[in-house]
Amino acid sequence: MTEEYSNHAKRRDHGVPRYGEDGYEVLLIDEPSAGVRRMTLNRPEKRNALNHQLRGELLHALQTADADENVRIMIVRGAGNCFSAGYDLGGGNAGQHYPFYTAGGDSQWPRHVVEGWMKIWDMSKPVIAQVHGYCLAGGSELATGCDLVYVADDAQIGYPAVRFGVPDMQFHPWLVGMRKGMEMLLTGDAISGREAVNYGWATASFPEEDLEYHVLQRAERIAQVPADILALNKRAVHRQMEIMGLRDGLRQGTEICALATHQPTFKAFLEATEGGTKLTDALQERDQAFGDYRTRDDQ
Repeated sequence: MTEEYSNHAKRRDHGVPRYGEDGYEVLLIDEPSAGVRRMTLNRPEKRNALNHQLRGELLHALQTADADENVRIMIVRGAGNCFSAGYDLGGGNAGQHYPFYTAGGDSQWPRHVVEGWMKIWDMSKPVIAQVHGYCLAGGSELATGCDLVYVADDAQIGYPAVRFGVPDMQFHPWLVGMRKGMEMLLTGDAISGREAVNYGWATASFPEEDLEYHVLQRAERIAQVPADILALNKRAVHRQMEIMGLRDGLRQGTEICALATHQPTFKAFLEATEGGTKLTDALQERDQAFGDYRTRDDQ
């Protein structure tokens, strides 16, 4: 999140790249069963950090599948040891444009990413998020935009960036409730896959070694329903949530996210990283007192 705000302040990138013509570079596509198309985020060495290219390839692949009459349902998962640790903050967007146009202004970045994940919401075919390991910040936003979320029991879902800023996509009170949502936003602490199910963010959880089997089983079951009926029933659920204000709430939240970039704490974090402190060191310092995320890897 920090690099996106910082880069946007320096240059207004509105070029829209095109994907799929020569194949994908950071996304794997397969069809494990009839009517099921699966997209695998393929930057495992970066914990599947969501740079512009990966977001663009994923959205293009999802939209292509949504228009394919042979596809009934899609699955999104991550290669390696996690689903996604969030947006790429370590220079992975150098030389890249936003994957689609979003009107400029102070809150362009949070509006851009929320608009992107809501594109999944607006597709006609259901999308499953298959979550294991870390599912943090932008990774949790991606999973939230999907229609069904199946998780490993020990997956870690959280938003550590609230320790220096405000989430781009403020789904927490909607999907884990006000009290737990408040705690997650005030601490940056993660919840496990089992807890995510209990609070309502995830659909079901399984041992990680059994996760793929159960996801495919559910996907194959859904694929038995005619596509036109799937589309209407998906839309029925989303329209009820929109009547309750979910979409407007998320849009309002992008303005609060933008306000955070003007706060002293956020500016100090940016200045530390721009002043020569490595990003990993800054994140380590951020999380040290909490004993989690990157600090956990050092234990």
